[in-house]
Amino acid sequence: MNPIVTVQEAVTAFADFMEPTDAELNAIEREMPVILADVDLLDAYIVTLDRTPTELDDRRTRRARRRALTARVAEINQTAAASLPGGAA
Repeated sequence: MNPIVTVQEAVTAFADFMEPTDAELNAIEREMPVILADVDLLDAYIVTLDRTPTELDDRRTRRARRRALTARVAEINQTAAASLPGGAA
C-alpha cells in the first residue's frame, strides 16, 4: 500500500510568481463597478427563479439591467478616453 502524502510544496512552490501584477490589479479596480452591477443583476434574476416575478421584481430587474449597462458604458468610455491621444474621447 502506498502512503498518501500531501504535495503542498509542489502546489505552493510557485505561489510568489502567481500573484497578480499591479497592472492586473488596476484593471480589476477599473472593472469593479461593472462587476458589482452584474452581481446586482444576477441577484435580481436569482430572486425570480423559483416564483412568478411580481411588478416589484420586474422593476428591480430593470433597474439592475440599467445599472449594469451604465457601468459598462462608463468603463468603455473611460478606456477609450485613456487610449486616445490627448485624452479626447
